[in-house]
Amino acid sequence: MNTSHSTKTAPIPVTLIPGDGIGPEVVDAARRLVDATGVPIAWEEAHAGASIFRKGIASGVPQETLDSISRTRLVLKGPLETPVGFGEKSANVTLRKLFETYGNIRPVRELPGVPTPYAGRGIDLVVVRENVEDLYAGIEHMQTPGVAQCLKIISRKGCEKIVRLAFEVARAEGRKMVHCATKANIMKFTEGLLKRTFEEIAPEYPEISAQHIIVDNCAHQLVRRPEQFSVIVTTNMNGDILSDLTSALVGGLGFAPSANIGSEVAIFEAVHGSAPKYAGKDVINPTAMILSGVLMLRHIGAHAEADTLENAVLFTFEEGRHRTRDFAGDAGSCGTRAFTDAILGNLGKTPQHTPARTRSKLVLPVTSTVVDMVRPTQREVVGIDVFVESPLQPEQLGQKVQAAAEGTAFGLKMISNRGTVVFPLTGTRTDVVDQHRCRFLSRNPALDVGNDEVGVLLSGLERQGLRWMHIEKLQAFDGRPAFTKAQGED
Repeated sequence: MNTSHSTKTAPIPVTLIPGDGIGPEVVDAARRLVDATGVPIAWEEAHAGASIFRKGIASGVPQETLDSISRTRLVLKGPLETPVGFGEKSANVTLRKLFETYGNIRPVRELPGVPTPYAGRGIDLVVVRENVEDLYAGIEHMQTPGVAQCLKIISRKGCEKIVRLAFEVARAEGRKMVHCATKANIMKFTEGLLKRTFEEIAPEYPEISAQHIIVDNCAHQLVRRPEQFSVIVTTNMNGDILSDLTSALVGGLGFAPSANIGSEVAIFEAVHGSAPKYAGKDVINPTAMILSGVLMLRHIGAHAEADTLENAVLFTFEEGRHRTRDFAGDAGSCGTRAFTDAILGNLGKTPQHTPARTRSKLVLPVTSTVVDMVRPTQREVVGIDVFVESPLQPEQLGQKVQAAAEGTAFGLKMISNRGTVVFPLTGTRTDVVDQHRCRFLSRNPALDVGNDEVGVLLSGLERQGLRWMHIEKLQAFDGRPAFTKAQGED
């Protein structure tokens, strides 16, 4: 077979992580087919996930795997098991974050012969998910024995990188619309930062229409009329949910590839999990992993070979002679290896009824290396929120907190519980827990509050027998408050 990469070309090193459960089977399928395209790959096998957790490595990723990825900067990875409900971090998230693969690209396309309620609608879209920030920053605390907190971290730099990546994906694939899906109507600073960044950058891509959409409406519209979407850019948690939803529109996670893109490292993997109950049974659909291999080939510039492999996959689906059990059922289905063999036999063939999408090279965005890239001309601390653990009812707690603030630089503005004002008393019936946010504002707005004054207030709370666990400075940037109000707060 003719390829654009000569066999004399130096082999391209790629870290190969077989993964857990069904991972080794689907990764082997993808590796066989990538090798069959003729692109010279030097595979470095490495490990992460369940076997590494069992060795007592809490990250699930050993140093030798990190060293391999640092050398190759390319990874083809099988699914990894993630502990649920106890301390170890997800090895998947660890890899994405350590190598700053900030963008998760998840293409979703209707495949011929795959029965779904949406067959014939021409679904062809890409979810571009921010991949390292948001709730996946993993900063959690038990603030009291019965109240947990998770910090949602969104940065201007992270927003700019993912927005630019989404527009570059659209440009490379000749797409004409990018939607930005956020919950900025509720989370005005975090989700709102993505919305504002999107609106600032969109004019740099005048040939592409840009539209903001509230994320719940986006989910609604994806189910109602998915063909209206082309590229959706969104935050990490929203993207996790929406991309699983979109994969269901075209048949399920077995058809969902993904690319984790960073400025230096790229990790290619199927969206689906490790499905341990099917491991070793030769029944799993390897399409998602194979198409992840296609994405990897495009990333390294092997566009002709990527098209050849993708066309073989599409031809196999059109032909309909080989189908795995997830879309054929038990009757008439074939196994993982037989399905892979069928695609292998169809290399060089072109589908007759599935239109090809012309693609150009994806240009990765270049963003500032400055750490504090957003610099206000004026900033001041106007107050503090102090989080207090107490079993007291709001009226009793309020009296103690007011007493603690006497003689300090602060006055108590309000106390909230689970985001709703409970003191001063509102006359409403709000259930409370033992974690309270006490908001104090400076008695002299003209003066910037210093750390010494904060210490005096905290000492006053302790003298009242109140346990505090966290403080947050209330800041104003360029004269605008940089904090939100509680429900019911004036």
